[in-house]
Amino acid sequence: MVKQGRITVKGIVQGVGFRPFVYARAMALGISGTVKNLGSEVAILARGERFDEFVAEIFRGPPLSRIDAVSVTETDEVVPDGFFIISSGTGSFSGMIPPDIAICDQCIDDIFQKGGRYENYWATSCVNCGPRYSITRAIPYDRERTSMAEFPVCPACAGEYIDPQSRRHHAQTIACSTCGPQLTLLDRSGRTMTCKDPVHEAAHLLDAGRILAIRGIGGFHLACIEESAGELKKRLGRTEQPFAIMVRPDHLDRLVRVSIEERQLLESPVHPILVLEKRDHTAHAGISNLHTIGCMLPYTGLHYLLFSRLQHPLLIMTSANLPGYPMITDIDHAMAKLHRDVDFFLTHNRQIVNRCDDSVMRDNQIIRLSRGIAPKRTATDLGNRCILAVGPELNANATIYKNGFCVTSPHVGNVRNPATLEYLEETVRNLRRILDAKFDVVAHDLHPQFLSTRFAKEIASDNGLELIPVQHHRAHIAAATTAPCIGIAIDGVGYGDDGTVWGSEIFSGQVPDLRRVAHLTPAAMPGGDLATRFPERMLYGVLPEERVISLLSARGWGDVELRVLRQQVERDFNVTATTSTGRLLDAASALLGICLERTYDGEPAMKLEAAAAAGTAETWDLAFLRDSECEMLSGRALMETAFGLLEETGAGDRQAVCDIAASFQYNLARGIAKMAICAAEHDGVKKIALSGGVAYNHTIRETIRREVIARGFSCIINNEYPLGDGCVSYGQCLYAGKVLSQQR
Repeated sequence: MVKQGRITVKGIVQGVGFRPFVYARAMALGISGTVKNLGSEVAILARGERFDEFVAEIFRGPPLSRIDAVSVTETDEVVPDGFFIISSGTGSFSGMIPPDIAICDQCIDDIFQKGGRYENYWATSCVNCGPRYSITRAIPYDRERTSMAEFPVCPACAGEYIDPQSRRHHAQTIACSTCGPQLTLLDRSGRTMTCKDPVHEAAHLLDAGRILAIRGIGGFHLACIEESAGELKKRLGRTEQPFAIMVRPDHLDRLVRVSIEERQLLESPVHPILVLEKRDHTAHAGISNLHTIGCMLPYTGLHYLLFSRLQHPLLIMTSANLPGYPMITDIDHAMAKLHRDVDFFLTHNRQIVNRCDDSVMRDNQIIRLSRGIAPKRTATDLGNRCILAVGPELNANATIYKNGFCVTSPHVGNVRNPATLEYLEETVRNLRRILDAKFDVVAHDLHPQFLSTRFAKEIASDNGLELIPVQHHRAHIAAATTAPCIGIAIDGVGYGDDGTVWGSEIFSGQVPDLRRVAHLTPAAMPGGDLATRFPERMLYGVLPEERVISLLSARGWGDVELRVLRQQVERDFNVTATTSTGRLLDAASALLGICLERTYDGEPAMKLEAAAAAGTAETWDLAFLRDSECEMLSGRALMETAFGLLEETGAGDRQAVCDIAASFQYNLARGIAKMAICAAEHDGVKKIALSGGVAYNHTIRETIRREVIARGFSCIINNEYPLGDGCVSYGQCLYAGKVLSQQR
């Protein structure tokens, strides 16, 4: 029986090859009709005896799509004979452009096929792979609304574009060496290098130890061989910060321990940087002086071509921007910022519309939400009002809620400076345009002095919008779950309800009604942020005893410095109180002589974890206190135990230091878990949620998880969003939505 109807498909159906997929299914099933993009949806007019089978196939969709809904309505419209892909129209904006993804195996084969059309072409892609978000200006997703519009297709590409049998049928990124973006090699003064093959010459320069800035899909990377790592660190002034590396796939197992699941993730369309344990914890110290190293595999045609010509099996491949600053995307900016740091520039002439850093993961947890993962779209019902959440200060991003979905942007950075604030504003504008969002509410961090908070207030004031402040750690819990729970939020710092610096918080309740029930004992931060940079200050703030003064004196602190430090704590002058887990770990790192100055975010705690990886943990006694409202784990008692053990063995006993580091982490986690379990038993709650950047620490996270599960509770950890501050804008959005639901 012949049926006909109009089919509307909602979801992530732009930039995923949906129209070619529909065309192929229609041809296979003898369906007549049309398919076109309509806003962010796909509209299909169809007729045929196998109509129902066709609809079932539409529900399945191509691999990169995410189908939210398929609606079928009767229609008397005239359906043409045959099936046609027709020009896009305007319509609703209910979907989203997918993230950029890695080049597929078939396109890699095309690049290395002798005599093929795509041989040695760096920007080869098809309907199943390549850039999406980074090149998109607007939707519907068609070439004319991307930065590929500047490259009209040649007759050969046009032929593949209209060929239903081709993988590049309606592939908006289709290009070849005849018509597509081109590579150029420049020296540091901007002069074009005369060479037949820029990639071959770049590989030769890298093998010779030169440092290159390479323009990729979402921005510039700095690249060099391992032997040049020290020079790169010297030029950048990042003497301690680990670098990520890009590794030839057949060399990976020689460097790190990688599980089957981790290899699958490395080879997935995401192709993230994956933090992996070194086979030899002390190896490759010039790249990473931790027990781990961030590894990624080549994920673009350019990378594969580069490695095919490179003698070395790995390259340092680190973002060219300063830590916390936006990715550098255009060659003029790169030349201005990097001409003293690099020797050559390998660039291309395709505009990067939306910058996008590499995603970073560890233990199946997202550390940086970016290329391959973001923009990230999550279904959730927060009502009918459109919400913008602008995130925290560090590792910020933005989230927009509209019509049943939260869409979270790629990583933005540290909104402590005007450049990153401008990038946050740009990101919000881009997402707003793509989603056609009209904001009703703006959610922001509780801290009144954050630049992101000021941005939120300006948007609200200019547009008459409602503002909803969200306490930092409650946003963390909201990102993990909105169900009734005990919520553990352990991180560096966050502005608390009382105006102090929180960072080890346990809540009870359900978003938005989360009551603080436990935390670490407050410790002094002498000099405020200065104690973050110099963790020995934090050590004295946790343990204000003369033996700490003696230790610091032996390490070279002068009498005047020590007197000022002592008086600051005694008189509570220029001192901030904090319950931060991160600052307590910093203090332990300082006590053990592991890290005395922080040169990058998280350094003292990360080096403490690296030392602990070589140690054996012992169980210590825990001390708990109570104020009028909350139970408190004594960080001072933990530090006293650690100091006592250090005095017994001496700082020169490396193994003892590692054992103390391992024990400190383990017992801190035990204490946090114990407080959460006590709260859960007292309040009759069955779920315990965990979030916060400190939970990236494998020992701390897994100790808490084991303790919680052993007592019969479920442990909720959201693997779909970062545990660190990259989840906060999403949590703010959920929190604000729940606040609004209470107002109705």
